[in-house]
Amino acid sequence: MTHEGLTIDKRSDGVAVVRMDLPGESMNTLKRDFVDTFDEVFTTLENDADVKAVVFTSGKKDSFIAGADITMLQSVKTAEDGERVSKAGHGAMDRIEKFSKPVVAAIHGVALGGGLEVALACHARVATDSSKTKLGLPESQLGLLPGGGGTQRLPRLIGVQPALEMMLTGKQVPAVKALKLGLVDDVVPRSILIETAAELALARIGKKPKRDSFIDQLKDKDAITEFALAKNPVGRKILFDQARKNLHKQTRGNYPAQDLIIDIVRTGLERGFEAGLDAEARGFGKLLTTPEAANLMSVFFATTALKKDSGVDDPSVKPRPIDKVGMLGAGLMGAGIAYVTTASAKIPVRLKDRDRDGVLAGLRYIRRIIDGQVKRKRLTERQADQLTLQTTATTGYEGFQDADVVIEAVFEDLPLKQTIVRDIEEVGKDDVIFASNTSSLPITKIAEASKHPETVIGMHYFSPVHKMPLLEIIVTDKTADWVTATCVDLGKRQGKHVIVVHDGVGFYTSRILSPLMNEAAHLVAEGVPIEKIDTAMLDWGFPVGPIKLTDEVGIDVGAKVGVIMLEAFGERMSGPEGMENLIKDNRLGRKNGRGFYLYGGKKKGVDESVYDVLGVTPDNKNVSAEDIAWRCALRLVDEACRCFGEGILRSARDGDVGAVFGLGFPPFRGGPFRFVDQVGAKEILGRLRELEKKLGPRFSPAPILEQIARTGQTFHGPDAVQPGTAGAHPGGPAARATA
Repeated sequence: MTHEGLTIDKRSDGVAVVRMDLPGESMNTLKRDFVDTFDEVFTTLENDADVKAVVFTSGKKDSFIAGADITMLQSVKTAEDGERVSKAGHGAMDRIEKFSKPVVAAIHGVALGGGLEVALACHARVATDSSKTKLGLPESQLGLLPGGGGTQRLPRLIGVQPALEMMLTGKQVPAVKALKLGLVDDVVPRSILIETAAELALARIGKKPKRDSFIDQLKDKDAITEFALAKNPVGRKILFDQARKNLHKQTRGNYPAQDLIIDIVRTGLERGFEAGLDAEARGFGKLLTTPEAANLMSVFFATTALKKDSGVDDPSVKPRPIDKVGMLGAGLMGAGIAYVTTASAKIPVRLKDRDRDGVLAGLRYIRRIIDGQVKRKRLTERQADQLTLQTTATTGYEGFQDADVVIEAVFEDLPLKQTIVRDIEEVGKDDVIFASNTSSLPITKIAEASKHPETVIGMHYFSPVHKMPLLEIIVTDKTADWVTATCVDLGKRQGKHVIVVHDGVGFYTSRILSPLMNEAAHLVAEGVPIEKIDTAMLDWGFPVGPIKLTDEVGIDVGAKVGVIMLEAFGERMSGPEGMENLIKDNRLGRKNGRGFYLYGGKKKGVDESVYDVLGVTPDNKNVSAEDIAWRCALRLVDEACRCFGEGILRSARDGDVGAVFGLGFPPFRGGPFRFVDQVGAKEILGRLRELEKKLGPRFSPAPILEQIARTGQTFHGPDAVQPGTAGAHPGGPAARATA
């Protein structure tokens, strides 16, 4: 029997297996009509005397329910409509929870958001032990909160503290941890999932959900803590005050969803389940109409679209198979790339460094990452050993003759990289792809040493490679489309969000970060306290302040990049006087323990002696935190607009993804181009003009900004401006690469 994506299979033992399998969809999601469909199915089961119990499961291969249909949520225009969507969901979940016969969820694959809320409404849950099975309420990552009763059922099932952690972070938990939390009742192999769920359902016939007495709760240490914190007024105040304090350390108050989640959980705890549901519905509707939710959903859609983007405009171009990757350089970048290639892409790697010590250091680094996976129980010891063996190492070019792609991550030295290109073409396949991980040298220059410049490309990873989600691929005018498509496919298999940009000094990410860092240096030179600058940018939404980041990257590295940027782009990239004194004073940053901040020992914070080196006296009153944030942010946004106007970027979508996932641009602001669209090009242009008059030509607006402020166009939407339409250098990308 079928009901709009739900089928009922009646077994001889009286168990009805309800399978959700939306036709034409790779994963199940909850659409607007799911409420009526659920009601229809459970009414049918209610009236069938032969049905004694129900197992609810998925007909999809590797997923349960991935959550609500985000497109449907994005179409909600008013808070009232959003509240109605939530209340309708409450009705569907209530239908399951109050069903007269036992309902057990049989979960394989992801059960996220509304999917987990369906499982929570069931009377029990069984999950598979597969690594693909994950449970979570990730709505906060979209600027929302669970709208199907999750804020009320999850705390009552597993306790307030672990429930808040799951909802505030959006973390997905594997089945084994879910069992430990009490989120599921059993974990079994997939082969016996339905049978186990059916047995559990039959065993619950005639039994009401057990409610432990106070005496029973005190037998459990975690329950004692839960009772002390959540079930008395003083404890509740401590619990929720601490939760909010810890939250704001991370969010700086920029994410309203998390604050509302805390409020709503507390409402349900203090005023009861129904009051909690009412608060949840109102909060859900309110959040759906916030700019934060709109921007976070736009980031979600952008990354989803990138998964289907081959990186080239010709749909007939397909990536070539990759059976082996060569990796030149076994430092942190090279070893990190080797790890994601073997662990995620499942491709063996041949790793080369110039000497034995370098090779061993790289292999040890890879093994440390793998051991961390074992410690987190994501790998067994046997799996760890097998993965380790997928990387072999050498100090010569043995084993590179059959590599399909060779990636280099050696020193930022153009002659060295050009020599390596020649070496690889001498020993490798005729069509071997040579990819450079350079962060500053134009790929066009590296390709000049190649007999086959069409096979030379840039693959700019971010450190640490196994944690940072972005891969920036750089193409020249000569790079072949099949090469681009193959490298994009490799990046996706490595687990990265991949954007493709045209070659040019600094490419995209390095180029737009430099002006922000440069402006922070100007502020220091003006006497603005270092901690005030970093705090202002943290409050604006960046994960780390620009001065702290300068220490992390290396003051000497920043100085070298600054020279390159100044030569390429002129006065707007000029830095303040006096910064060269840092290098003279041997201040390189964290790597030598001497920078803007103190390192080692017990003291923390800014190294006050740096002001003497720079010849400035810090003054906390001369610039406001808001002015600091706008000055730094506008430099990045304006440079991003220049990259768009010059055609460095293929789309505003790619520019937003690159800034968010590569540089930590605040996700709730959507990326630099969503930010311009939201604030308004005229407002951005006006602020830049004002700062240009006050501080000089480094704030001169990008031509594309002037254009869209005049025409009323935007970077996203039906009247979106196209990349490469304003401010392009004569001669296209190749000219930009040698500018």
